[in-house]
Amino acid sequence: MSEIKILTDSSAQLTPEEIKKYHITVVPLSVTIDGDTYLDGVEITRQQFVQKMSESKKLPTTSQPPIGTMVDTINELTKDGSEVIGIFLAKVLSGTIDAARQAVKLTGKSDLVHIVDSELTDRSEGFQVLAAARDIAAGKSIPEILAHIEKIKKTQRLHLLIVNLENVVKGGRLGPLAGKIVNMLNIHIELQMPNGHLKIAKKGRGKKFSLAFDKRILDEIEANKEKIKEVGISYVATGSTPQKLLDFAQKIKDINSKIDVLVRETSPIIATHAGMGAYAVLYYTE
Repeated sequence: MSEIKILTDSSAQLTPEEIKKYHITVVPLSVTIDGDTYLDGVEITRQQFVQKMSESKKLPTTSQPPIGTMVDTINELTKDGSEVIGIFLAKVLSGTIDAARQAVKLTGKSDLVHIVDSELTDRSEGFQVLAAARDIAAGKSIPEILAHIEKIKKTQRLHLLIVNLENVVKGGRLGPLAGKIVNMLNIHIELQMPNGHLKIAKKGRGKKFSLAFDKRILDEIEANKEKIKEVGISYVATGSTPQKLLDFAQKIKDINSKIDVLVRETSPIIATHAGMGAYAVLYYTE
């Protein structure tokens, strides 16, 4: 029986319950640590990845899904005539979306598969996936669903605090500017991704900067508390969830108890480049 199906990649911040409830197909990226390669979310969990990263001799690497895997997945999802909405992490972060687009051409299913650049990753990508899934459940059409996703993209926000610049410099995502900053004493940086472009929004020193970062976000949420339904807090840390982030989530709930807050480990692609101790707050307004 034909229907509308959702396809995404493993960098999206989705719980196992959400994936199961909405029958979301997730194509895993690959991660390589000290010569060993794993399928993200299949052969290694996010927590296991961060632990291995903390012990690794070299900066881990991440790879987009093979085009063959994309082709097979698309063929499987469309074999009954179903249409597919594929939502993937920002092109600036990975070639995954290009692999998906190439796979669509190779399968000749361009009339059935609709590819979306989320322009972000993690829970922001997850928000778009979940919105599409709920729209499908509500019986909305493809054009209506795609329009809804575009509306979300216009108001989505990512604030990422990096407290250790070693990985981001080695990864080369921010170019020579990050290399100059890293030599400054105890510098932290805030990254944002407006319109899918990674940029350094602010920089400062130590704990004072981190506290100001938290306050700015809480002030933003306070100003938009009736327009925000969901917030994601994603982090890079070994062991249990940092108490600081659980406390931060409670502060958001104190602003508006109706806001759903998900606190969870981020994906390997973000962890690799953000480094230990990093955390991000993601949301959009309605």
